[in-house]
Amino acid sequence: MENSDTYKTIGAQSGGLYKEKGSRFIAYAFPVSNEQQIKEIVVKLRKEHHSARHHCYAWRIGSELELFRVNDDGEPSGTAGRPILGQIKQNELTDILVVVVRYFGGILLGTSGLTNAYKQAAANVLTNAIIVEKIVESTIEVNFDYLVMNDFMTVLKEFQLEMKESNFDLICKVKILARKQITNIVMEKLGKINNLNASLINT
Repeated sequence: MENSDTYKTIGAQSGGLYKEKGSRFIAYAFPVSNEQQIKEIVVKLRKEHHSARHHCYAWRIGSELELFRVNDDGEPSGTAGRPILGQIKQNELTDILVVVVRYFGGILLGTSGLTNAYKQAAANVLTNAIIVEKIVESTIEVNFDYLVMNDFMTVLKEFQLEMKESNFDLICKVKILARKQITNIVMEKLGKINNLNASLINT
């Protein structure tokens, strides 16, 4: 997956439920893109399930799969967040938050029982989720003289690139999206056009 310019995430929020010895593990999965969004969702779920004993979660964001976090929310260390993250990794997902809300049923499950319960709850919600594949794109900012518009449009059509923002004047300013895999080739092509400046603003 690291060598690819595609990644898998979920298309919409999904839910799941796992029961063990009277305890209920209500699972939620959300598509997310940043930590602020994650914080807001967790706060909202804590309010909705204010009488629940634990609100454990794991998340991973970014196409490089490098950003992730787990939270056991009072459960014994490693028994909740890590098994949830394990299911996210097993399904090769990113840009995702999985929260498992536990209502205690009065019977202690032990560390292995807890680990299994959180794992099963996370597996359940991900089975119910719609998994989608997305393309990693780079944003290229292009400034050029109006006279070379045709040359620019030729490159755009050749690689079937999408314009994100555009301002056509004597000096044209455009932001285009290019699939990561072809970004270098596109930059090279644009670089051959006179009176045109292209710069990569994110990768």
